[in-house]
Amino acid sequence: MTNLEPRPEHHFTFGLWTVGNPGRDPFGEPTRRPMEPRYMLGHLAELGAYGVSLHDNDLVPIDTSAAEHDRIVADFARGLQETGLVVGMATTNLFTHPAFKDGALTSADARVRAYALHKVLHAVDLGAELGAGVFVFWGGREGAEVDAGGNALDGLARLRDALNFVEAYSRDQGYDLRFALEPKPNEPRGDLYLPTVGSALGFITTLDRPDAFGLNPEFAHETMAGLNFVHAVAQALDAGKLFHIDLNDQKMGRFDQDLRFGAENLKSAFFLVKLLEDAGYEGMRHFDAHALRTEDEAGVWEFARGCMRTYLILLERARQFDADPEIQAALEAYRVGDQELEELTRRYSAERARALKERSFDREALGARGPGLERLDQLTVELLLGARS
Repeated sequence: MTNLEPRPEHHFTFGLWTVGNPGRDPFGEPTRRPMEPRYMLGHLAELGAYGVSLHDNDLVPIDTSAAEHDRIVADFARGLQETGLVVGMATTNLFTHPAFKDGALTSADARVRAYALHKVLHAVDLGAELGAGVFVFWGGREGAEVDAGGNALDGLARLRDALNFVEAYSRDQGYDLRFALEPKPNEPRGDLYLPTVGSALGFITTLDRPDAFGLNPEFAHETMAGLNFVHAVAQALDAGKLFHIDLNDQKMGRFDQDLRFGAENLKSAFFLVKLLEDAGYEGMRHFDAHALRTEDEAGVWEFARGCMRTYLILLERARQFDADPEIQAALEAYRVGDQELEELTRRYSAERARALKERSFDREALGARGPGLERLDQLTVELLLGARS
């Protein structure tokens, strides 16, 4: 197997909130001590990471004075310069403070909406100052438990107005930022607006500048809803809207677990890596996951190293998949080509439609053919288990 040591050119990034997760959950207190951002930078650089991402308050506490804000940001910028890491993505925490308990940008309270927008604009400034290329919107509190409080159309309209405002502000400041929506079906709200990749793609078309907006899909979020994350990412890629991606793992139907990448669904992780690499995706490979609550700090760095190594192992397996003659022969048998019919069905014309309607097909033969998917899937499993050289 080739070198599995992560390097900056792999574009692996981690959120400050991921490696910095102290092991708190809704039923228990933290199991690890907090780590300072500069400290995390040094360890991630040693592991071969490319960069970090951050919420505004991951770096600057919410009640910080303007002078202290400037000091913290300048110190962090020096840390980036010293380690060679970059900020690949920035975002805003619109979910922790009680002010956002019933929504932020979509709140029924105009004062809350204004404060949320105020907070986003400052976070956009911070992201631009630190060189982030993408700004993510995860609507953690943008949703509802009680539909009697108002029409969901109101929430979508408020979200649309806010996103248009932020994009126009960013453009007016001359920032080189793209914006990515992060879908999630539920948690922490009972139901979240824009629950899936498909719904977010549809919403983007209603914005003033759809070209400025794309997606930041997360493995766990689509999996929570029982959906196929690989298919969701393919849809984002097909639309030219994969601006950023969150890699982790998840058991279907559970709370948002943010498990180490590849820890649960190895076959899905494999096909995701293959899809990203085959498509020539040039963005960050961002790990939005965290170490198990059982772990101490040493376990945190094992978790981070494991995320990156698993991606690289699966990348090596993807190359083996493409080079395996038996797998490629099975694929060739599965994909039945017909040059004449492909030309006939590629683009509409009256003549092609007429010729297609007049064509006769052997339904029985088409239905009787076995495409060989059982064998192809077994060969894939054997490859992943290391049984194919």
